[in-house]
Amino acid sequence: MGPTLNNVLKFTDLPRMVASRWGDSLEIKIDQERQLIQITCDPEVLQDLCQWLFYRQGYSLATLIAEEAPPEWVMRYILYGDTGNGQVHVLTRFPLSRTKVPSISPAIHAADWQEREIEDLFGLSFEGHPKLGDFILHEDWPEGASPMRTAFDASRLHPRQESGPPWRPEMIVKTPGAFMMPVGPVYSDTAESAHFLLETVGEDVVRTIPKFFYKYRGVEKIAEGMPADHALLLAERFSGSSAFAHSLAFCQALEAICKIQAPPRARALRVLLAEMERLRHHTAAVAGICSSTALAVAASQTSIIEEDLLRLTCRLAGHRYFFGLNTPGGLARDLPDGECKKASEAAWIVLDKLKELHEMLRFTSSFLDRLEEVGSVSRKKAVAYGLVGPVARASGVSRDLRVAQPYAGYGQQTKFQVPREAEGDGYARLRVLFAEAEQSVNLIHQVASTLPAGPVRTAAAPTEGCALGWAEAPRGAAFHWLRTDGSGNIRRYRVMPPSFVNWHGFHLAAEEFAFQDFPIIMATFGLSNAECDR
Repeated sequence: MGPTLNNVLKFTDLPRMVASRWGDSLEIKIDQERQLIQITCDPEVLQDLCQWLFYRQGYSLATLIAEEAPPEWVMRYILYGDTGNGQVHVLTRFPLSRTKVPSISPAIHAADWQEREIEDLFGLSFEGHPKLGDFILHEDWPEGASPMRTAFDASRLHPRQESGPPWRPEMIVKTPGAFMMPVGPVYSDTAESAHFLLETVGEDVVRTIPKFFYKYRGVEKIAEGMPADHALLLAERFSGSSAFAHSLAFCQALEAICKIQAPPRARALRVLLAEMERLRHHTAAVAGICSSTALAVAASQTSIIEEDLLRLTCRLAGHRYFFGLNTPGGLARDLPDGECKKASEAAWIVLDKLKELHEMLRFTSSFLDRLEEVGSVSRKKAVAYGLVGPVARASGVSRDLRVAQPYAGYGQQTKFQVPREAEGDGYARLRVLFAEAEQSVNLIHQVASTLPAGPVRTAAAPTEGCALGWAEAPRGAAFHWLRTDGSGNIRRYRVMPPSFVNWHGFHLAAEEFAFQDFPIIMATFGLSNAECDR
């Protein structure tokens, strides 16, 4: 069952519908300025309400946030809709003495990994969840450790648990001749650690069992107590290839708390820089796909284009990956109009090279044989798992935060198309990457030719509050949620990166295909292991 998108309610109608369905059992608050509806409900109503929003009203799940706020727990479920439908924050509260909360995963499978993460890090148990335990914290963590609880002292060395019996996944396929083939966790080049067990009887993969978080860094815990500008360094560094998008989402959350907006010039430049990051990322992703199919010449050609883009961004912004540019209230420094126009002209040259490469790949039969009808994900599954970004758009889910929840200079100021394909296979994902690269160049040109004058930063005074920031990162929707105290220090920080969401659904593409397809399917997803190890 998928969302009835044709019958999605507008933001102003939703509170009335909720009240008529659940009556006085819910507390509803409306923030017109932020286009946000906050609904507080009893835990027993939680699954029914979230299921209604997700499937009947077409909202997507952004993130789950657990907060230990003595004397109670506060669980926040954030959902977002298309243009005009804003966001819905569903809250439920219960005493700290209670450690169980109803799971919404049986109804909304997109919440599966997020509930498992909270169970590991906070010690909360989700009743009705099909599988809990052995997720973020691997075998050598002390028994009963909950590193996100306030009582957990992250500055103290915690004893490493002695190894017990080696971890073994449950083997589902019992047929004679069935076996498991391990992939990872160590890879060559720059790939971070991840482990996959491919269960099979012959050549086709019947089941894919992922195991991530070998380098869990505790970013959210480390941020607690930090001044916001210090925590910004964490936000932009846990995923270097999407540094600008993540730092932008973080800054916008803080700007919402401070009730300020970046100046028009800063908002426009943020679009230009974000699209340059997307263009470079997608070029690198295409290079990875070419390499996975053993097209060495095409991979080298694309890598040269990527290097040209890295040098271009360094000349423009002083850093190959845009570190140190975003700051609360705007940008850390201005970029000259002339340099932005030069960057736009260079981007058109890059686009011509990408189009030429795309034409050659389209008529390379050995290449297409490895992508067409391989690693397919249906639209129904993409919706159920909450997939985001190019992966979702290749399966017919066209949602894009730049349109659905406009931010920075997106919206009325810019015009572009959101590419979408229907097949959901590796070739569809490749076509989306090329099409999005073209749209990025178009946006870069629009901004560079119409840059407003003025400052690039508004002063942000420390204040108490909480807010969600978001950005359509190259891999998809990225959400950063912040709660600050009166001094502007971080009390709670929650990150939901696109790779975490899409790795959850990766097995959909990897199963029912041959072993030799696995690295190619992985390349067409173009995800980051480091984003999970936050």
